[in-house]
Amino acid sequence: MAAAPDQHRLLLEERRRAILDMVEQRGRIKIADLVSRFEISAVTARADLDAISETGAIVRCHGGAVRALEPTRDYPVAFKAAIHRPEKIRIGQAAAKLVRPNDTIILDSGTTTLEVARHLKTMNLRGVTVITNALNVATELADDAGITLIMVGGIYRPISASFVGPQAEAMLRELHADRFFLAVDGLDTEYGPTTPDMFEAQLNGRMMEIAKETVVVSDSSKLGRRSLSRIGPIEKVSRVITDKRAPEDCVRSLRGKGIEVVLA
Repeated sequence: MAAAPDQHRLLLEERRRAILDMVEQRGRIKIADLVSRFEISAVTARADLDAISETGAIVRCHGGAVRALEPTRDYPVAFKAAIHRPEKIRIGQAAAKLVRPNDTIILDSGTTTLEVARHLKTMNLRGVTVITNALNVATELADDAGITLIMVGGIYRPISASFVGPQAEAMLRELHADRFFLAVDGLDTEYGPTTPDMFEAQLNGRMMEIAKETVVVSDSSKLGRRSLSRIGPIEKVSRVITDKRAPEDCVRSLRGKGIEVVLA
């Protein structure tokens, strides 16, 4: 006998509550784990994770889901690379299209700016100079003959694969750029862009100062959130490139301040 609608709804809610508990306990879960544990299909498991992620309690990643990220906590760059990957790819592509031949740009550390670098390589632009403190970005662009790469040195932060500190800030004082692509952990429409690490924030603030314009590249999960360290005032942000799930109130607030918002 088929389950009544109310009973089916209860079973569904119980399973999703159990899934949420598993993610909370383990930190992350795979589709295969859910198929085995609940004897459901992979399609049903994905639907469950998608539904739970809509509440903000978990974050979908390739092959499963992870516990919702805390904006004030610093996460390893390899971990963040698996989260919101489709959105980051589209954002990176939209950002790379802003670059013109002979431009000088800054790419800070982050998995979204890495996608900017990857798309930039496919454009075959000439005379482009890229300034970065991110080891993964530098590695991505190192073999591109059309790009002049300037690596900012300093104190190495393994968790973000980036260089920070007084030496890095001092090096930036002698440079200038047309555009700064900034990945953030939080973007409060009043407070401005933020990140968990104080030294990263200070260096990013210096990058904002030497660039003609700052473009925030961030998936929508970061909008409306505030992390520990402020990078700079919201007035210094010229453009925000995010995804189509961006909260309407955040988009409206940003545009009201004269900031261009691109939904990739």
